Amino acid sequence: MTTSERTINFTRGVPADEAFPAPELADCVTAVLRERRVQVLQYGPSAGFLPLREWVAAHHGVAVDQVLLGNGSLPFIDLLGWALLERGDSVLVESPTYDRTLTLLRRHGARVAGVPITGEGLDLDALEAAVRRVRPRLLYTIPDFQNPSGATATLANRRRVAELAAEHGFWILEDAPYRPLRYRGAEVRSLHELIPARTLHMSSFTKQISPGVRVGYLIGDARLVARLAKAAEDTYITPNLLGEAAVYEFCHRGLLEPQLERLRTLYRPRLEAACAAMRRCLPDAAWIEPDGGFFLSLTLSAGVRAEDLRARAAAAKLNLTDGRGFFPEPADGDRFLRLPFCALTPEEIGDGVQRLAEVVATLARRG
Repeated sequence: MTTSERTINFTRGVPADEAFPAPELADCVTAVLRERRVQVLQYGPSAGFLPLREWVAAHHGVAVDQVLLGNGSLPFIDLLGWALLERGDSVLVESPTYDRTLTLLRRHGARVAGVPITGEGLDLDALEAAVRRVRPRLLYTIPDFQNPSGATATLANRRRVAELAAEHGFWILEDAPYRPLRYRGAEVRSLHELIPARTLHMSSFTKQISPGVRVGYLIGDARLVARLAKAAEDTYITPNLLGEAAVYEFCHRGLLEPQLERLRTLYRPRLEAACAAMRRCLPDAAWIEPDGGFFLSLTLSAGVRAEDLRARAAAAKLNLTDGRGFFPEPADGDRFLRLPFCALTPEEIGDGVQRLAEVVATLARRG
């Protein structure tokens, strides 16, 4: 089947199938089951597999009682709903933001308010106004290669966010699963590095190794980590110890950094293909150019509705996600599109953006 005949999915932000280090993981799982079979197959501590907690603690320069492991990073938001938030608490999020975070916060009865995001991070004037207006308990942010926009906050932006957290006493939940996946440019200091006393730093091995291992971690205040571990025990008793032990073995053997470099080599041309296609096919579009991660986003011109676009795109064998789901106020996302690029080849990306441009042009003429 040629590229032109194939349906192209600009939908889920998943790793490329060829990205998984299956042979290495197989060796790690075998070693774990041979050497630690009772430890990883029996019930265990809700805080997670201790050797991996120790590895994460050393990697981030924190104490081991500041590290909690879980089944990916998303469940931590649910646990925070039980251990930190009360119904009616105000939570600030980027607008747009990760759609499943919105789902979980609403499930716990939080009052969610959005703060617009720019190519340099949170709109600081809007953030300061929102902080004074709603007095948030928590700010949820994805500072590096944000999902869904692709934006990365500058150091100056992060410093101001940290200042506001210190001044007003709210927690920062820093979601950083894409942080190691920088394909160009220099790393920016994390919010946890800038204000560790007010920041809960989340990440996972989902994008680095595999979603199937189901291993994430949270770093934060030891007392709050202990409360979250108790909430975890009451929720699922024991996390995925086999997956955590396999990840530990993978990291302990020194395999993580070569795997990350392999991912950067795999994904960098895909990012470059996406940016080149945007410049070539949609030169007048408003979009944020990322330096890493999984996502590029754009905002359609006035008069082109995403709902109409998705219907016509489907006829052109191009699947698009409903952008409204990424916004606290869904109407704000009516013209928003997220384009995940890592699971597609450069050829598929170029063809997909070309199809998108043709559909947009058709709708613009009709409008």
